[in-house]
Amino acid sequence: MPLRIATFNAENLMQRFDFSGWRNELRRDRSLKMLDVRDEKHFQALEQARVVAHTDDTLQLTALAVADCRADIICMQEVENLEALDAFEYGYLFKMAGQGYRNKYLVEGNDTRGIDVCVMMRDETATGEKIEFVSMQSHAHLTYQDLGIHNKALAETGNEPNERVFRRDCLEINVRIGGRALTIYSVHFKSMGGGKEGVDGRSWTAPVRQAEAKAVRKLIEQKFGKGKTADKRWLICGDMNDYRSRVVVSGNRYFGHEFTPDAETQAGFDPLFENDFSYNLVERRDVMDQWTLYHSRGPEEQHLCQLDYILASPSLADKNPKAIPDIIRNGQPFRTPFPKGQEVTRYPRTGWDRPKASDHCPVVVELTI
Repeated sequence: MPLRIATFNAENLMQRFDFSGWRNELRRDRSLKMLDVRDEKHFQALEQARVVAHTDDTLQLTALAVADCRADIICMQEVENLEALDAFEYGYLFKMAGQGYRNKYLVEGNDTRGIDVCVMMRDETATGEKIEFVSMQSHAHLTYQDLGIHNKALAETGNEPNERVFRRDCLEINVRIGGRALTIYSVHFKSMGGGKEGVDGRSWTAPVRQAEAKAVRKLIEQKFGKGKTADKRWLICGDMNDYRSRVVVSGNRYFGHEFTPDAETQAGFDPLFENDFSYNLVERRDVMDQWTLYHSRGPEEQHLCQLDYILASPSLADKNPKAIPDIIRNGQPFRTPFPKGQEVTRYPRTGWDRPKASDHCPVVVELTI
């Protein structure tokens, strides 16, 4: 019984306006920095106009990317609330994919911007197998102390034992696909931004992602029994905000780009791979073709990398040896350079930098459960 499951960071699927850019220049949109903003009231009027102007095109592109997954279940990140998700599905996704994602699950997590993880599901798979919701559990409340994972590295970066482990949540969804049990863990780990004391952002924030990974592993071991997880059916889906390899990009659009694979010695979510605990299904693709995000800080710092993952239990990976995930890149902006042979047709109205479906690409795989 095949199941198509996807993960997608939809990038700020929100209903509200963010006016923090008035007091924080770093949060102010670049278009407003080009204008002479007289006061806060003027700023708010301009920000509202900017968001409304960009939203419709962006959400159409986001919906196209979701629809092209053709997923039975999709885990999403950066969704404000169920109301925003309902409005997106009814007003945009329905026009692309028709009726289907009626079942939506979200719990308010820990993110200070109010972006949460969620799961959308159809009533049945494309082949007619019933998708039965069994239970849902948020783990946003758990602390380092609760799970016994506080350590020196966390203390050195200012994280106290009584602080919450997950920067958003680890949302556990238990379902039955045609009567067979499957557990899904929807996650969105700490971002790589915000370096301090001369340490780059990725290294400074790594202890937090490592703790989040340890926490997810502990939750799975607690559920199925330590040493017994390999034979169970479970998936970890989401934005890990770190990578195990990348493709370094050099050059520019005038003279062309060069692409060089670069393996990493460690990543912030390595605890999920130790002793073959889980398998990154995207690594079944060629090393040059695993990327889900283009990172750039000008021509001197560019790379393609995988931030979005579907990690399978050993039993699911073994049962599906030929299951290779698809990565939907048609919603990427035109500034994203593609290695030769990977070019795609962009969705209509995609811009140079924006509008775009998201800065991330959806990842989808078909598995036999």
